[in-house]
Amino acid sequence: MKFFVSKLGAALLLLLVAACSSTPPGSISDSLGRGPIPGQGPGQASQAAVQQQSQGTLLQASPEYLIGPLDELNIFVWRAPELSGDVTVRPDGRISTPLVQDMQAAGKSPTQLAVDLQRQLSEYVRNPEVTVSVKKFSSTFDQQVRVLGEAQRPVALPYQAGMTVLDVMVAVGGLTEFAAGNKAVLIRGQGENKRSYRLQLDDLMRRADVKANVPVLPGDVILIPESIF
Repeated sequence: MKFFVSKLGAALLLLLVAACSSTPPGSISDSLGRGPIPGQGPGQASQAAVQQQSQGTLLQASPEYLIGPLDELNIFVWRAPELSGDVTVRPDGRISTPLVQDMQAAGKSPTQLAVDLQRQLSEYVRNPEVTVSVKKFSSTFDQQVRVLGEAQRPVALPYQAGMTVLDVMVAVGGLTEFAAGNKAVLIRGQGENKRSYRLQLDDLMRRADVKANVPVLPGDVILIPESIF
């Protein structure tokens, strides 16, 4: 009997020690995706933590495209073809359409402009329904996504709502054979607000890892270095 109690006590002691030394579930993953920018955080951060933190910060709702000067718009007014048509935003950022003169368009999303047109057309048309789409982009740098380095066609692309890194890489023709895709960096913001994020382009483009796909925002710059090997 004493032997049984002794063995039971030893077993309970081992279980207690194991429980105290184990990591509580979620304590590591809860800290990821928030905090310092990857590449600028503490040196002891693991590569996996940096990657997951980068994706957590980048996975944010993408804003709508903002119309810019010289953009070509299509304005469709339901059941009113005489009020519909294409119009180019003037250098001063304004447009003129039938029944609407000198309305500010630059700096608005297509949805916002459609609402403003509906409001003004309602003075002449009963319950107008307006749709605005951008046919041709002539955006400024702050409305572009630029790709530099080891892409097949490094270019500046006009930002579109919902755009992702995969959309950008398809548009530039993918990576060159010398690209170090998993060392690519996305630069966002300017001045004191500038941040850098590590991208996993090899995983995305060469291994079809969709988890490496993240949204881009207007003004983003993607730098793809050359592999040293």
